[in-house]
Amino acid sequence: MTTTLIYRELPMAVLEICCYSQACAKTAEAAGADRIELCSAVNEGGLTPSAGVLKGVRAQISIPVHPIVRPRGGDFCYSESEFAAMLDDIAFTRDLGFPGLVTGVLNEDGEVDLARMRKIMRAAEGMAVTFHRAFDMCASPLKALEELTDLGVARILTSGQQASAEKGILLITELKRRTRAPIIMAGAGVRLSNLNLFLAQGIDELHSSAGIHVASPMRYRNTGVSMSSDASADEYSRYQVDGDAVAAMKAVLSSAH
Repeated sequence: MTTTLIYRELPMAVLEICCYSQACAKTAEAAGADRIELCSAVNEGGLTPSAGVLKGVRAQISIPVHPIVRPRGGDFCYSESEFAAMLDDIAFTRDLGFPGLVTGVLNEDGEVDLARMRKIMRAAEGMAVTFHRAFDMCASPLKALEELTDLGVARILTSGQQASAEKGILLITELKRRTRAPIIMAGAGVRLSNLNLFLAQGIDELHSSAGIHVASPMRYRNTGVSMSSDASADEYSRYQVDGDAVAAMKAVLSSAH
């Protein structure tokens, strides 16, 4: 009698790339990204993209794109008018046919704003909702995990409440141990050099900007004037996705499969 061994193939970890333009989205897709988080305002950590960018990306990118819905930088406790704008932006992205979105709302005590998140879930019906790194600013991550699970969010993007996901790996793995849904996606400082750390812990999804800054093509430069509130900011440096870095990360994920 022979015994047949059946090996269950483990799923490959998903690589999500944060993109701040249509050009970045094209680069990420060509390099093998599995999904894109689409944002504007890299220096603010990601804000809602413009209508023009949303329409252009929807028309030209074939992999899943999840736009961020975040009306401003700073904290995640929003005024009535800011939240109303968020609901309008969600309706706009839903009507364009995006399969998911990225957002998050907290209250004054650093807890998930359940009333507003319920409104978001209703407004985004049919879309996969990722609760972004507002999670890293909440007062009780384990309580927030339970609440977000009950709400039905698809995933949580987190650095484990640390400056980087590498530093927060203990909480990330604890969150993963406690739940199968939502998906726990590690983000903040995820790059080729530390990818194996997350794979070793069985993290299902990884979020990376894979970004570089390149020089502006402008030959004329007035270096004495800045358009930024940060006077030290380089007006002639542009952010873009490094396609080689994305391809290298994707190769590691493929080889670990």
